[in-house]
Amino acid sequence: MNKITIGLDIAKNIFHLVWLSNSGKVLKKKKLKRTNMKEYFCNLEPAIVVMEACGSSNYWAQSIQNYGHEVKVIAPQYVVPYRKGNKNDFNDAEAIAEASQRVNMRFVPIKSVEQQDIQLLHRIRERRIKCRTALVNQTRGLLAEYGISLSQGVNQVRKSIPYILEDASNMLTPLSRRYIASLYDELIEVDKLITDLDSEIKALSHQIEQCQKLETMTGIGPIIATALYSAIGDGKTFKSGRHMAAWLGLVAKQHTTGDNPKLKGISKRGNTYLRTQLINGARAALVKSGSKADKVSLWANNLRERLPFNKAVVALANKMARMAWAMTVKQERYKFV
Repeated sequence: MNKITIGLDIAKNIFHLVWLSNSGKVLKKKKLKRTNMKEYFCNLEPAIVVMEACGSSNYWAQSIQNYGHEVKVIAPQYVVPYRKGNKNDFNDAEAIAEASQRVNMRFVPIKSVEQQDIQLLHRIRERRIKCRTALVNQTRGLLAEYGISLSQGVNQVRKSIPYILEDASNMLTPLSRRYIASLYDELIEVDKLITDLDSEIKALSHQIEQCQKLETMTGIGPIIATALYSAIGDGKTFKSGRHMAAWLGLVAKQHTTGDNPKLKGISKRGNTYLRTQLINGARAALVKSGSKADKVSLWANNLRERLPFNKAVVALANKMARMAWAMTVKQERYKFV
């Protein structure tokens, strides 16, 4: 017997459900309060429950799965073309259910609690790094108003501020000197918070076997290993390494018309944070590849000779993503030969 598809539009307090038959006919609509959700699905016959990937979707997916339902999570951009009429909660729920019934539809992997914990650390770390960058830029901008020019970079600001504060010959007033000192203290505190997060991420990476295997690859450390684990889990959601590289936006953007294919820069779709980390890792690996003789390093050196540096970095990041997928699925360590 085929299961009924239920489109679930999740929210903070009021949830909307639409039942869809295999032929696409709307069978039933229902509205539920948050407090009644678990009890309702606990007593409901097993069905295919589909929701959009958004805030709290992992929590509800895990909860509903525990009651014997098959749960699917779909990216919001794939739902929009199936919405009929005006945008309202029931139309959204119906569109979610209809989109999920397409044979070639792509779904978002549901994260485990362990993956969510790691993602939480990375999200907080990312925000703190952005705050540090903003703090450094503000400090440099304010000092420029007093005729003091600092080079770009956190390290330059961190090293220069103590000397600037001690220099009585510059144009800083007692008030400005006091508040520049407070910005420096804030920078040191943010540095400490980021360092603590890095230590926590490193400790978690050493506890997870999959992360330890990923770290054996050149260019991958605890940050990238845990970010990969958080994003792809066991990797079985993807058909191949190329599929995962495309999901990360590390492949060329295609524009083909009249059977005349045109390839542009990378598509930059998917997980921006993970793509950025892989590119940073590939840049570090490419810089050091000249002194190595393994197969990938030789390939990277050859690529570096033929392409501009940044293009070679992105190409290596693409290769790293595909190898990381293979290592994850096959549960293997990096092969240097």
